[in-house]
Amino acid sequence: MKILSCLLWTPLAGALVLAFLPQRLHRHACSLALGFSGLCLLLALLVAIRFETASPDIQFGEMLPWNPGMGSFYALGIDGFSLPMLLLSAFLCLVALLAGRGGGRPRGYYTAFLSLEFGMLGVFLARDWALFYVFWELTLIPLFFLIDQWGGKRRHSASLNFVLYTMGGSVFMLIALLMVYTASAEHSTLMDPMQATARGLPRGSQVLIFLGLVIGFGVKMPVFPLHGWLPLAHVEAPSPISILLSGALLKMGAYGLIRACGMLPEAAHLLQPWLAAIALVGIVYGALLAWRQSDLKAMIAYSSVSHMGFVLLGLATLNPVGLTGAVMQMTAHGLVAGALFLLIGLLYERTHTREIGDYGALGRTAPRFAAFTALALLASMGLPGSASFVAELHAMLGGFQRFGAWMLVASFGVLVGGAYALRSLAALVAGPAKPAMSGLEDMRPAEFAGAFCLAAAIVYLGLAPAAMLELSRVSIGHYLAALHPESL
Repeated sequence: MKILSCLLWTPLAGALVLAFLPQRLHRHACSLALGFSGLCLLLALLVAIRFETASPDIQFGEMLPWNPGMGSFYALGIDGFSLPMLLLSAFLCLVALLAGRGGGRPRGYYTAFLSLEFGMLGVFLARDWALFYVFWELTLIPLFFLIDQWGGKRRHSASLNFVLYTMGGSVFMLIALLMVYTASAEHSTLMDPMQATARGLPRGSQVLIFLGLVIGFGVKMPVFPLHGWLPLAHVEAPSPISILLSGALLKMGAYGLIRACGMLPEAAHLLQPWLAAIALVGIVYGALLAWRQSDLKAMIAYSSVSHMGFVLLGLATLNPVGLTGAVMQMTAHGLVAGALFLLIGLLYERTHTREIGDYGALGRTAPRFAAFTALALLASMGLPGSASFVAELHAMLGGFQRFGAWMLVASFGVLVGGAYALRSLAALVAGPAKPAMSGLEDMRPAEFAGAFCLAAAIVYLGLAPAAMLELSRVSIGHYLAALHPESL
C-alpha cells in the first residue's frame, strides 16, 4: 500500500465529498470533515510507527512520471525533517476542526478547510521541487477564501494582504528554482538532482539563488522584515484557521529554508552571520511588539515572529545542537501557538472582546479555561517542563557555540516574552471580574478535548522529549555531514 499517497489524498477526497454533499445533509458536514481529518492523523501516526529512525534515507518513497518533458515527477517521501511537520499538521487540523464550526455555510467552510490540509501535507511530502511549488501555491486558494468569507471585520484586507505578500515571495522562490533547473544537465525538478546541480554552481550564483529562496520562504515563515501580512491575517482569520496559520503554515517556510540550506551549503555558510542577525532582530522585535499589544490575538501573532526567530537562529548555527533546536521549536511553537489561538478564539466567541483589560477572574468563572490558558502562556515563555523550553534551550546552546556573547540579545527577547506572558496571565486569570465575564460558559466537551490534547503534547514533549528528538537526530547528522563534514 502506498501509504503516503493515501495520507495525502484523503483530505482532498473529503473535500470532494463535501463539495457535492446534498443540501439535506449539510448538518453532517462537520462530522464528515472530522472523519476524514481523523483518518489523516491515523495514517500519519502509522507512518511514524513504521519510520526507521536509524536511517537517514528518504523513506516510503513513491515516484511516478508527471511531466516527462519537463523532468517532473509525482515524487513523495519523508525523512526526519518532514515527519515531525507531517504529524504536527495532521494533529492541528483535527484540533482546529474541534475548535470551530462553519457558521451558516458549513459545506463551503469544511471543503476549503480540507483543501488547505491537502496542500499543507503535500508541501511536507513532496520530493520534487515542481510538485512542492504546486502544493505551496495551492494552500493560498483555500486560505484566501477561509479568511475572506469567514473572517472578521477587516477580512477582505487581511486576505488580500496575505495573498499579495505570499505570491510576491513565491515569485522570488520560483525564479531561484528556475535558475537551478536551467543549469542542470538532467533538466529534472527532483530534489536530489537539483541539489547536486546547485552545489556545483559558482559561488555568486549560489548566493543569488539562496537569497531568492530566503525571501520566498522568509515571507511565509515569517522573518523580519517580511512579516507585514501576519498580524492582520491572524487577527481577522477565524480562530480555527489562526491555529493552522500559526501552528502549521508558518512551518512551511522554515521547512523550505532547511531544504534551501541543504541545497546551497556554500551560500548558507557565507550568509550565516546575516541569517543569525535577522533572527536576533526578529526575536527582540517580535517580543517588544507583542508586549505593546492590548489585543490578545495581535499579541500572539507578534509573539510568533519572536518564536520563529529561534527557528531561524537554530538553523543559522549550522551545528547539531542548534539545528535540533530549530526542528524542535517548529513543533513546540506549533503546539503552543495552536493552544493559545484555540483558547483566545473560544473566549472571543463568548465575550466578543479580545482586549486584555476586559478580562479578569477567569479562575473563578471558568476554571478549565483558566487552567489551560495558564499552561499555554507559561509554555510560551519557555517554562521548564514544556516543549518550548527544550526547543529554545537547544537553539540558544547551539547559538552560543557558534556566535558566543551575541546570545545575550536572544536572552533579552526571552525576558520580554516572559514579561508579556505573565502580564497576560495575571490579567486573564486573576483580578476583579469584568462585565464581559458575567455568565461566561466554561469549555464544552469537544473544546476541552482539543485543548487537553494540545496541553498533553506540550507537557509530554517537555518532560520526555527523547522520542521527538530521535525522529530527527540521524537526519540532522546526515544533513550536516553533507553541509560541512569538517565540523562533525
